[in-house]
Amino acid sequence: MFPTMPQDESWDADASREIARAGGKRPSAGPGDDTGPEKSVVEPVEEDDELDEIEVVPVRRELSLAIAGFAGLLAVGLVLGALTSAPDSRLPYAIVLFGVQLLALLAWVMALHPPAVATTAGVCVAVALVADYLAVSGTRAGLLPLVWVTVGGFVAAVIGQLVRADDRKRVTDSWRTTLVIVAGVVAYAIPIVLTRQEVGTQALTVCAVAAGVALVVARATDAVFAKPRLALQVPRGATGIVLGAMLGTLAAAALGSRLVLPFTPAKGAVLGLIAVLIAHLVDLAVNFGQADRRLAGDAPTFWVARHMQGPLGAFALLAPATYALSHWFLT
Repeated sequence: MFPTMPQDESWDADASREIARAGGKRPSAGPGDDTGPEKSVVEPVEEDDELDEIEVVPVRRELSLAIAGFAGLLAVGLVLGALTSAPDSRLPYAIVLFGVQLLALLAWVMALHPPAVATTAGVCVAVALVADYLAVSGTRAGLLPLVWVTVGGFVAAVIGQLVRADDRKRVTDSWRTTLVIVAGVVAYAIPIVLTRQEVGTQALTVCAVAAGVALVVARATDAVFAKPRLALQVPRGATGIVLGAMLGTLAAAALGSRLVLPFTPAKGAVLGLIAVLIAHLVDLAVNFGQADRRLAGDAPTFWVARHMQGPLGAFALLAPATYALSHWFLT
């Protein structure tokens, strides 16, 4: 019999199992071996690299002041047109509002990119003319005729988008966009209807002044002190939003104290607060929507349309809200 050789301790059963788990390679404990387990650990990614990739959009002072001026002009036009509209001379106000409708249509079509752009824009122009005509010459100053115009314009725009195959593929996903554009254009005819009602002119004045003051103060404050930032990708500051909301509500309360019944300072403040919230929410929604499209890599909107659609959308949504408040809160 041959003598039994002593077994190497580094090659016992446990070491064999470790080699099998490691893919057939023997683990090495040597200090210079690069294949050891300490060298195979994946280093975590630095968080600073991810933070560096976030785009910080700068606040442009001149642009903020220009948007503030545009919002102020829009509010002044709505208020002066409503106050100077006599029972037999509402046509000039309708002409002014038709110009605003064309601006809003240009901004929303270029920003939202609906299918069959030319067809959709043509339908919306026709819808705007019909809505203004009904608001001026209708036998009864009500909202229902404008609702039917909105429904008819939406159906006509969708039918026009179904003609081409390329546009037809997008109709299912973009019908909400089409509805927003048509309804927004029709909404600018509601101020004409309000001037034909008992407390409509006063309600429109209070709401338009409150929203205008809020937007002007917020944008002007952003030009000076846009801090704290709401988001790095959105060039807006919380200070301007809060300050605009406070001053807009205060202006509405001051108007409520000077208007005739049923207005009071409290009712004016309520209308102003609702108008301010609507104006700020729509304006901010436009800013965040632009930031989302920028992050998604979509083509940037034409700069005029991109910066006008905030105030235009705010006053478009404010019109039906004012109509509802004048009927359900003031009467």
